Amino acid sequence: MEQREGIVLAGGLGTRLRSVVSDLPKCMAPVAGRPFLYYLLKYMEVRRFTRVVLALGYMHESVQRWLAGEKWDFEIRCSLEETPLGTGGAVRQALSRTDGDEVYILNGDTFFDVDTDEMARVHRASGAAATIALKPMTDFSRYGVVETDPQGRIVAFREKKYCPRGQINGGVYLVDKKSGLLDFPSERFSFETDILQQRVRDCLLTGYASDGYFIDIGIPEDYEKADTDFKTLFPR
Repeated sequence: MEQREGIVLAGGLGTRLRSVVSDLPKCMAPVAGRPFLYYLLKYMEVRRFTRVVLALGYMHESVQRWLAGEKWDFEIRCSLEETPLGTGGAVRQALSRTDGDEVYILNGDTFFDVDTDEMARVHRASGAAATIALKPMTDFSRYGVVETDPQGRIVAFREKKYCPRGQINGGVYLVDKKSGLLDFPSERFSFETDILQQRVRDCLLTGYASDGYFIDIGIPEDYEKADTDFKTLFPR
């Protein structure tokens, strides 16, 4: 079986969810009776991942206690932040726990049902340093727009503002470890801002558009929507 490795950024504080989830890391927020992380790992199991690294920070003990009672069809490794590293620092540290050259990265507060086989095909054909899964949306203002050229190369990341139609960053990435994309002079940095947005002009980034189910539980309204949706998407 082909090796398929992934990193889940699961160290978020969940500041915007404090009004509804006050004593858990964001990835452990209960959704339809299970931690949100359960659904990400179930997705990765269905997509035939062979190893998953959890990048943990805030209240990592609660994640590890839950993991001790679960079984998955892949190996799980944990990468613990001793001090906050930002998303970029967390990714770079977690990459050291992987063995292959291609690694998927998933945001721990976002669920995006992407066809990872097709995403890998697009990534390899492009020769990109990283491929970003893009979600087409209409009538939105919560997210910034990702612009691509006719060949699918990402050319710009636009600031959040109302947009009648566009593609957003869906929070699923496929990174080539050998590309040097994560080279950065400090330990703490942002994967999105310091790497993707700042290096879009000098580094080949490509987009993979998908109409798969997408939700970001970062705000209470969408957290509540996920609780309803997942009862249908993941029946007991």
